[in-house]
Amino acid sequence: MSSTTVTRGNSHETFYIKPSLTPAEVATVVSPAQTFALPGLQTTDIVKVIGLAGAQTSGIVVAQAYCAAVNVLTIQFGNITAGALTPAAGSYTLEITRLEGPAPTTAV
Repeated sequence: MSSTTVTRGNSHETFYIKPSLTPAEVATVVSPAQTFALPGLQTTDIVKVIGLAGAQTSGIVVAQAYCAAVNVLTIQFGNITAGALTPAAGSYTLEITRLEGPAPTTAV
């Protein structure tokens, strides 16, 4: 699809997917990242959790999402309460940005 006659940026494509995820319990504040099988995900993809179809458990936030291994989504959930909570299970909307090459080290 890319061509040398077309002006290009460093983002090859952005797409949205909606996998069904069942997260585990999150202890207070600091909790290990959770992994989920997600075929097609690449380690160079930029992953953002856009939302959840339904209501998230009160006190749970998504701290970060990324792909550390091919086909594996990693999400770090945060718990801003004093007790252990379980993030809601369901369809999470993800925005995946696939880069055309390596990410630049500066914006200049």
